[in-house]
Amino acid sequence: MKEVTFEEARKHLAGLSDDELKERFWALSEEIMEPMLEMGREYTSPSIERSVLLRMGFSSTEATEIVNRVLAHELMGKGAGHIVYRIAKEKNIEVREAGVKLSEGEYWDDVLNIFKGGN
Repeated sequence: MKEVTFEEARKHLAGLSDDELKERFWALSEEIMEPMLEMGREYTSPSIERSVLLRMGFSSTEATEIVNRVLAHELMGKGAGHIVYRIAKEKNIEVREAGVKLSEGEYWDDVLNIFKGGN
């Protein structure tokens, strides 16, 4: 196997500006991450999502209710724990409070704006 020097390896990048290099970096990063994100969307289940919520400190009843609402809003691929975390961050409240409110039916308009709005 031929050893490749740094100069040889970077030849195809030498003419790019800083902005073009950043754009290439993010495009390649997205290309690398997309299969992992797709696996997360495809290979989750209500029991996995409940398990995540249980580890976040929610009771079985709370976790089940949150997951049921996530399913009803067709957001399973976003991850129930991720949804709880994002609402806590958006509302500047504790994760526990956000999850309880979600389990009680609150904040779902906000969830839809965040996750179906493409964020």
